[in-house]
Formats: sequence, C-alpha cells, structure tokens
Amino acid sequence: MSIVVDTSVIIAVLTNEKSKSRILKITKGEELVAPSSLHWEIGNAFSAMLKRDRITFEMVKIVLDSYSMIPIRFVDVNLFASLEIASKYNTYAYDSYFLECSRKFSVPLLTLDKGLINIAEKMKIKIIEV
Repeated sequence: MSIVVDTSVIIAVLTNEKSKSRILKITKGEELVAPSSLHWEIGNAFSAMLKRDRITFEMVKIVLDSYSMIPIRFVDVNLFASLEIASKYNTYAYDSYFLECSRKFSVPLLTLDKGLINIAEKMKIKIIEV
C-alpha cells in the first residue's frame, strides 16, 4: 500500500518525537509518497529550529543524512488543483500539496497536523491515525 506522508510525520521521526515508534510501525513495508515540496518544508522546519537555537548545524547534518535514507517517492502535484483546495478550505498551499497528492493517487494520508486531518476528512481522503 502507498501512504502520503507529510512534513509533521517526517519531522516526528527525525527528531525522535514520542509518535516515532508508532509511525515506523504504520509505515513499515509501505511505499511512502510525498509531493516534491516536502524537501523545502523539511529545510524550513530545521532552519526555524536553528534560528531558535533548538538544534545545532552539526545536528542538522546528522538529521539530513537520516532524512536522505528514508525511501520516499517524490511526485509532482497539480498547482491549480492544489490552489483550488487552498482556496476552498482556507489553508496554505504547502498543506494543499499533500491533500492533492492523496487525492490524485487515491492513497491515505498520514499526518500529525489536526488542521490537515480536518480538511482531509471534509475531502473524503482516508486518514491513517497515529
């Protein structure tokens, strides 16, 4: 089975959040899919951590090495369809890319983001609970 994973899930795994073991159990043996924008969101998340002195650059290098080992199939999503979702549900484009990815490929979404879960439910996108 394929699963769309969003930034919150990847960050939880990379930073050893308490949900990590459950996420690893859910995704074991599954194909992970994400829009190409995931890279930039990961970069943004870690730059924010650097800015707040929550992580060192040495730690970022280690985390990014781990990130590069996660087997994710990166896909392009339709920008117009994504912005249509953003407009309809009053959300950011970055969130809409994950929703459009799930919708486009008819695969469930794995996220820790409550706002994204709400919109996915409204769109009838299957959510995998953590």
